[in-house]
Amino acid sequence: MITGTRIIEQTQSAYSYPLLIKQLLHTPIVYAPDQEIIHRDTKRFTYRELYRRISRLGSGLLKMGAKPGDIVAFLDWDSYRYLEAYFAIPGIGAVLHTVNVRLSPDQVQFTMNHAQDAVVFVHQDFVQLAETIRGQLPSVKKWILIREPGAPEPQTTLTFDAEYEDVLAQGDPDYVFPDFDENSQATLSYTTGTTGDPKGVYFSHRQLVLHTFGMALGVSTMEAQGRFRSNDVYMPLTPMFHVHAWGIPYLATLMGVKQVYPGRYEPEMILKLVASQGVTFSHCVPTILHMLLSSPMASKVDMSKWKVIIGGASLPRGLAKASLDLGIDVYAAYGMSETCPLLTVANLKPDKMDADLDYQLDVRTMTGLPCPMVDLKVMDPEMKPVPADGKTAGEICVRSPWLTQGYFKSPEKSEELWRGGYLHTGDVAVQNAEGYVRITDRLKDVIKTGGEWISSLELESLISRHPEVSEVAVIGVPDEKWGERPLAMVVPKKGRDLNPDSVIQFLNKFVADGTIPKWAVPEKVLLADELPKTSVGKLDKRRIRSVV
Repeated sequence: MITGTRIIEQTQSAYSYPLLIKQLLHTPIVYAPDQEIIHRDTKRFTYRELYRRISRLGSGLLKMGAKPGDIVAFLDWDSYRYLEAYFAIPGIGAVLHTVNVRLSPDQVQFTMNHAQDAVVFVHQDFVQLAETIRGQLPSVKKWILIREPGAPEPQTTLTFDAEYEDVLAQGDPDYVFPDFDENSQATLSYTTGTTGDPKGVYFSHRQLVLHTFGMALGVSTMEAQGRFRSNDVYMPLTPMFHVHAWGIPYLATLMGVKQVYPGRYEPEMILKLVASQGVTFSHCVPTILHMLLSSPMASKVDMSKWKVIIGGASLPRGLAKASLDLGIDVYAAYGMSETCPLLTVANLKPDKMDADLDYQLDVRTMTGLPCPMVDLKVMDPEMKPVPADGKTAGEICVRSPWLTQGYFKSPEKSEELWRGGYLHTGDVAVQNAEGYVRITDRLKDVIKTGGEWISSLELESLISRHPEVSEVAVIGVPDEKWGERPLAMVVPKKGRDLNPDSVIQFLNKFVADGTIPKWAVPEKVLLADELPKTSVGKLDKRRIRSVV
């Protein structure tokens, strides 16, 4: 006998509503059927047409022989086609593999073989890549070409089974996507770690739907800066192969907002779309925002209505201030490939919306507050929560209904990821009394000098405030006496003659006011024309270590 709980029996005629991705399409087709989807300056159509195109793509794939459970690979830039694939491929019970086209050919081949892709969509720009690896992909049965509107047929030795629009042409615009178990796998992507082979992370329909709702609560409904509203104009600047472009296209579609897709990332095209389409909401890694602000065209574009979420890496204070000075409502969010990805958002609390600039910069550049439905704890090595004093560091460990349940076909690494019943992020952080989390480093990037830990992220943020510094990376290098010492690699601003000693002198100001200890100041500052980046635009500290 169960006491204190009322058991409700479902009648045979009641509908048990599964949390499937297709359910996100009900609202926009009623709320905003005539709202537009725009691709660069080449294509525009309405949500009404989007709904029909998604139905055509799903049913067209079935006619071509795709089956529920098949892994369908997609190699494309950020586009309306990718948006359609987000819904259509999982909608028929297949699994969408968002291929990281910026990996090396060997790594792309590894991920596609590991996933055992059955169908592959290839944009014309990646035909040469496909030619290189096609002979080593035995599981692939169908190849489909994605050609830009009006573009000539690419010169290739490959034989394609169809083109993208051909698949839609044979599909049914009134196709009804089936019901099935909401825990069915919907997507698969691979991490971009700098060591070892990429690891597969996967998510179910249920997880993606709940992530969409959690995202809505975190960036739309809670009172704070930079809210994402139904009257916004949305343009993703995160690759759509990277954790569903952080899941925001799903939310944008649910809300029925005007969506603008930039295709290949070109600063002039992106800024042109911001101006011509009135873009008001985007998200990207810091290097993309830095690239845009450094473009000669930036001074010609009004950015005062643009809200930009920064993720994938720490938001440097210098970049945040430069953005705010241009009127960009910039702030940070945090997550990982393994977490779908959203965990925290650097929201100002309602009573601090009018706080001074220094306070706002402090908050906007933090890792942030845990989102609704995220159980986040900063834990010591024994998995005990550390004090929320803003000083005591520990590892961020999380639970949430949208975290990957493990690494694809890798039970041992999955066990390590979930040891103790929490997902271990590998990020070292502190949490203050207000609940704000600030990552101080990755476990693998913490600099250990003379028995003390130094945060490379904090040093990078401080150096970014130097008036002549454009970009910076800090790493630990071996030291016979202290174990490790920090080293800074700095890219000067264009046209500036940066003296490395001035960076050290600049940091000594923060030693004087107690922000950092004297042993945190690098003994060496190297100048560079550019910093090595990973395939998704993060600093590649492994490569930096290999060249210093």
